[in-house]
Amino acid sequence: MYKALLFDLDGVLVDTAKYHFIAWKKLADELGIPFTAQDNERFKGVSRARCMEILLELGGRTMSEADQIFYRDKKNQIYVGYIRNMGEDEVLPGVTDFLQDAKARGYAIALGSASKNSRLILDRLHLTQYFDAIIDGTKVSRAKPDPEVFLQGAAELGTLPRECIVFEDATAGIQAAHAGGMQAVGIGDSQTLPEADIHVPGFLGVTIENIEAELAK
Repeated sequence: MYKALLFDLDGVLVDTAKYHFIAWKKLADELGIPFTAQDNERFKGVSRARCMEILLELGGRTMSEADQIFYRDKKNQIYVGYIRNMGEDEVLPGVTDFLQDAKARGYAIALGSASKNSRLILDRLHLTQYFDAIIDGTKVSRAKPDPEVFLQGAAELGTLPRECIVFEDATAGIQAAHAGGMQAVGIGDSQTLPEADIHVPGFLGVTIENIEAELAK
């Protein structure tokens, strides 16, 4: 029934949220805007442009589009400085085994992430080899919960939306999967991701057969 698996990146395959937080925090401090880890939760799964807008909302500030672009790029430079030093040990537990198992069973695999640094991260983690398509912020213009990133992934894999399973850790991502007509596996619990079709805490000890069985219930 299912032929393709589509994965978000941050919080699903690797925890880069800490680096995003550090970078946004440094920028917020520079702008004199209070920014906490709780505020950072609002940034999960959304575009860099929208994150900048949220940051300005938190500070009750307005800023020209040109200045927003400048500060967004500055934040990204800080972030990239951290991820260039990432290693394989930062892949979340069980991810590599899960991807290997899925590839061995003939699944097509794509990344569907808002990050414009996705390929750099996958290369640093030595995960690129498992992906038949990488759809990221350099290829799409509409952020989740719009389904564009997942629909383009399905198209590049040559599969129908109903043949795809999406793995997400953010509400916007779950909504995007459903808007695209796909099943959504929440990486987390039912309280934080109530709209997901099924939930797993992570990939450690999990196989694609386990996922298929749960979705069939």
